Formats: sequence, C-alpha cells, structure tokens
Amino acid sequence: MGSYLALTDTDRKEMLAALGLNSSDDLFRAIPDNVKIKELKLPEGLSEMEVSRKFSGLAAENRVFPVIFRGAGAYKHYIPAAVKRIVSNETFITAYTPYQAEISQGILQSIFEYQSMICELTGMDVSNASLYDGASAAAEAVNMCRERNRQGILVSACAHPQVIETIRTYCMGYGIPVTLVKQGEDGKTSSEELKKLLDGSSAAFYVQNPNYYGLIEDVPEFAGIVHDRGALLVAGVNPISLGLLESPGAQGADIAVGEGQPLGMPLSFGGPYLGFMACKNPLMRKLPGRIVGETTDSRGQRAFVLTLQAREQHIRREKASSNVCSNEAHCALTAAVYLAVMGEEGFAEAARQCHSKAVYAADLISRIPGFSLFYKGEFFHEFVTSCPGAEKTLELLEKHGILGGFPLSDKEILWCVTEENTKEEIDSLVRILREGK
Repeated sequence: MGSYLALTDTDRKEMLAALGLNSSDDLFRAIPDNVKIKELKLPEGLSEMEVSRKFSGLAAENRVFPVIFRGAGAYKHYIPAAVKRIVSNETFITAYTPYQAEISQGILQSIFEYQSMICELTGMDVSNASLYDGASAAAEAVNMCRERNRQGILVSACAHPQVIETIRTYCMGYGIPVTLVKQGEDGKTSSEELKKLLDGSSAAFYVQNPNYYGLIEDVPEFAGIVHDRGALLVAGVNPISLGLLESPGAQGADIAVGEGQPLGMPLSFGGPYLGFMACKNPLMRKLPGRIVGETTDSRGQRAFVLTLQAREQHIRREKASSNVCSNEAHCALTAAVYLAVMGEEGFAEAARQCHSKAVYAADLISRIPGFSLFYKGEFFHEFVTSCPGAEKTLELLEKHGILGGFPLSDKEILWCVTEENTKEEIDSLVRILREGK
C-alpha cells in the first residue's frame, strides 16, 4: 500500500517522527520476533496466459451438475438474463457503502426500492438494508427481541441446523439461554411443547416456515401462543414461497427474516448471499443496519436519505446491539432487480411451479419400492422420503449427471424441486431410481 499511495521516504520519516519511532519495524515491536516472517518465499511470476490456464485447470476439477434436486437452504432457480445484465453495470458494481449519503442518491434509491419490495413481500412495515445471510439475519432478529427482564430465546428444532447453530453462537456471546422446541412425529414444531417452555423470561420464538423438512408450519397458531405470553415471534421464510403462501406479517409474526439467495443469486459455491429482515413499526428502532427513507430536497424534488443507522460505528460501542458492518448493497440490488423483472405474476408463477412440480415428484418417488414420504403434511417445494440407502441412491444419480437430494441419514433424503426442473427431468429421476442402474 505504501507504493500504491506513492509515499516518499521523507513522508515516511515525518510520520515515524510524529509517532516517536525510528523505523517501520518499530511499529511492530510488540510482536515477538519468533512469530514474524522474515521473508516471503513466493513462486516465480507467471504471465497472464499461464495464470489463465492454471485457474482454468483448477476450475475444471469442480463438478457442475446439469440437473439438481437438492436444496436444504440454497436453491437453483431460473434467473432472467436481464437481471444479470442490469446488475453487472459498472455503475452498480463500483458503488460502495453510502457514508456520504447526500451524494449517493443512486445507491440510496436502490436500497429504498429493495426495502419497499421486502416489506411488500413479507407484509411488514419496515425493512433494513440487508445482512450477510439468512442465518445471521435470524440471529440478529432474536437479539432484537431481548428486554431487560426477558432474555430467553426459543427456537424450533425444525429450523435449518445451520440457522440454529448461528443463533446459538450469537446468543452465547451475550450469555443468553437458547432452548429448542422439539418437533412432533409429524415433522413440525410441537405447539404443546412451545406452551410448556414459554414463560415470563422468554423474549422470542423463532420458527421457520416452510421448515427444514419443507413442511408448512402453523404460524398463526404460534403467533397466538407467543403473544399471549408477552413474547415476540420471529418467522424465517423462503422468499419464493411467499408467491404462494400468506405473508408472515399477515400470519402474526413480529419480525420476518430469511435467505435472499433465491431472489436472483446463483448458487456460486456458497455465496455471497443475502439476509433480509423486516419488522413491524414498534420494533423499527431496534432494527440493525441501515434504513433508507424518502423525502424532498431544497428544490422540492424527490430525494433519499439514511433515516436510521443503528450501527456500532455511530454509537458508543457498549450500547451497540449488533455488528452489521456492510449493507450487502449489490446483493440487495440483485434481489430488487429480480423482483422487478419477474413482476407480481411471474413471481407467483415461479412459486406455483415449484410447488406443483414438487408434488408431482413426491408422488412418483413415493411409489417406487423402498421409497415413501417420511412426513405426510403439506409442503412447498421440499419433502423427505425414506430410501433403501441414501449414499447408494445418490451415487447412482451422480452417474447420470443428477445431484440428488440432501441425505438426512442413511435412510432419509430431503428432495427439492424448483421451476428449473422439467417434467422430463423428474420422470428420468424416477426411472433411474426405479431401475436402480
């Protein structure tokens, strides 16, 4: 960086003198010599063509399946070409965090549009400018619910395991107890167990809908139970499912969170993804991150401003309730462009196709000898089946270029079907499983 910033030797000497130091090494004198690297042994430099060939060779080792029937938190959906083209514009690619908000009208407007769409999608009053991923959004959401006399967090055991672990990790740092609400034999959260565990110290209950097994949870019932005990309900949702299911806001949830990857972002070997979060008005000032609002400027023209910034950089560290250091603006922009390009009817159609194709696949798979639906309840686009052997089944499918469902155990597979899967692909999957070769 010294060379990049074009510092002269004189510049360096003046800065060291101001610090009362004699050399750059003095800046690091607190570090023991035995842990310092004296010399970097780097390989010989390569030409651009050689580097390109080397990385192409590495990339060729990745196996990309043309047909995918796996979800479990990350989903392959169709992304319209317009989405990729628009968000690849250099104006958006190079935009950064709006620290000087008044001169960042473009990025502020994109965040405002994103927030507006998330509110409409979730049935909530206000949305922030997004978080790192769905799991961290869930953890931030339960943290929002804490009060001085209410610290306990209840989490559905039917939620995604990684979300549960992330909530536990966040809460561990605050010394907050996290209790799992057991699942019933039907694969859904037990409302009776929730009633037993809720007490005066409970701050919030997190439930995922559809849950990890793809099943539809009874969110309105949980909202009634939780609110009767004075706690808050956090609903984790699959955004695509909201093209078909009632919004969490309409079902009584206080906060809605989820993974925004299905909204125009490819699988990309695990990221970057997008955590969305929205809440009802009473909780607005507890919302982490940024909230962009609309106003008028001195000339009466439409303008955008940072309405709230509940960030640790802007308040005393001991009063900070979160550590959201990025607004994930480009991922949020991608989600907004995807929703705009799809439109209300296109978005709903994607959800309808996900559900109808999943029902079709579940019916055919469950008719194969050795396979059956593990849970009988209503589902969106994921379902669990028993199987003769998960490892053997998935290896068989891989030979045919198909990435099968996610193995929950050696006898259970979690399947996922989206609008990307054709009837022919589903029929081929069933034929391979039936023939076993």
